[in-house]
Amino acid sequence: MTAIYRPKAAAEYIGVAVSTLYRWAADSDFPKPLKLGRQASGWRKADLDAWLERKAKEGEAA
Repeated sequence: MTAIYRPKAAAEYIGVAVSTLYRWAADSDFPKPLKLGRQASGWRKADLDAWLERKAKEGEAA
C-alpha cells in the first residue's frame, strides 16, 4: 500500500502551492485527489511519482 499525502504535504513534495495542485487536478492530467472524509482529501504518493516521471520524460523529449 502506498502513502497518502494530504494537500500541504503533496504540495511540498511537488514543489508548488496547494491551490496549484487543485487547479492542475481540475484542468490537466494531474492526479485527482482522493476523498478521505467529508472534509479531507489527499493524493497517493505512487500517483504523484508517476506524474512526476511522465513530466520528466516529456521534458527529455522536448
